[in-house]
Amino acid sequence: MDVMIQEPISVLAILLGIISVLFLVKEHPQLGKVFKVVPLLVFAYFVPTLFSNTGVIPISCDLYTFIKKTLLPASLVLLTLSVDIPAILRLGKPAVILFLTATVTIVLGGPLAYLALGWMVPADMGEEVWKGLAALSGSWIGGTANMVAIGDSVGVNDSTFQLMIVVDVAVANVWMVVLLYFAGRDKKIDEKIGANRKEIDICRERVEKFEKKVTRPSSLGDLLAIMALAFCATAFAKWVAGSLNLWSEENLPSLSGIVSETTWIVIIVTTIGVTLSFTPVRRLEGAGASKVGSVFLYLLVASIGAHAEFRKVVDAPVLVVIGSVWMAFHAILLLFVRRVIKAPIFFAAVGSKANIGGAASAPIVAAAFHPSLAPVGILLAVAGYVLGTYAGLVCAWLLEMVYRVYS
Repeated sequence: MDVMIQEPISVLAILLGIISVLFLVKEHPQLGKVFKVVPLLVFAYFVPTLFSNTGVIPISCDLYTFIKKTLLPASLVLLTLSVDIPAILRLGKPAVILFLTATVTIVLGGPLAYLALGWMVPADMGEEVWKGLAALSGSWIGGTANMVAIGDSVGVNDSTFQLMIVVDVAVANVWMVVLLYFAGRDKKIDEKIGANRKEIDICRERVEKFEKKVTRPSSLGDLLAIMALAFCATAFAKWVAGSLNLWSEENLPSLSGIVSETTWIVIIVTTIGVTLSFTPVRRLEGAGASKVGSVFLYLLVASIGAHAEFRKVVDAPVLVVIGSVWMAFHAILLLFVRRVIKAPIFFAAVGSKANIGGAASAPIVAAAFHPSLAPVGILLAVAGYVLGTYAGLVCAWLLEMVYRVYS
């Protein structure tokens, strides 16, 4: 398909234009009502998808890589700058319970979906089916690094691996849209089951009080300091992460399949942001640090949407169906456990994305609920990276057992 606009700077202009128009529409007295039903962040994701899948802008672009590798860590620094660690620690057991529930449902959901629908798989795919699904489990418990690690471990071939990436993008991104929808209606959803939102509300209120206390008109010096902090921290994190990744590959080869250079970058920038939150630098929040971080975050969401290639799902219809049933199993059980323990929908959403998406998606979903909650997504995403390979190997073993049933 021919692409109308391919120059990266022009693509950036389109993405910024889309986001700007959405915010203008939000302020409209009549048109803005639609965002009370569907959160603006959902449109920030799907409108670029529409543009890229119809050939207006490219599906693959160096700009998207730059945004993910540079603006993601930069946004994390700014969003964690005003973090209230004591308030986050008080969030407690529900976050852990739902995070582990998300992991378990992925481990069990894949084999069960394959068992139920394996008869639909063409015979000529053979054992590549379970191997491909095993690789997918690594992505859905940890991230891309875990997907590669599990794929290499079971010996999946390149063509099958590419198909699983399509399934990953198609199914996981639809689920992400659902979670972003929850973020816009979280209070109503929680009220229906009497969920205890006390600690989440306290966390939000403490951040909002701090923002009101330090809020001031932004000066040129403030904005320059915010930008310098974000990009200096990102550059430093990339430099240190490269060395740490090389060291871990040489001295701790078992760790290389679990923790990638991206993981190190996320850990480092989060540490920088959290550390600075205990210093006077935190007062940059009053000049708009989290707002600048949110701009980066919206660009990240838009670039993820633009990169989603939904046309390719026709290349692997059976695998998409299996992946969809798998995701439905995960979602239904996760929401059931959340109802049983009467936990806020926030914990279910972030626990899910900490597994399915990792550090690139969990803080986006968390920040959609409130910018002060982004660190919760980051911390759980790091835990997902650690669990990803080990839990993925268990899932791979179960998938192979199902394959033997059909063969």
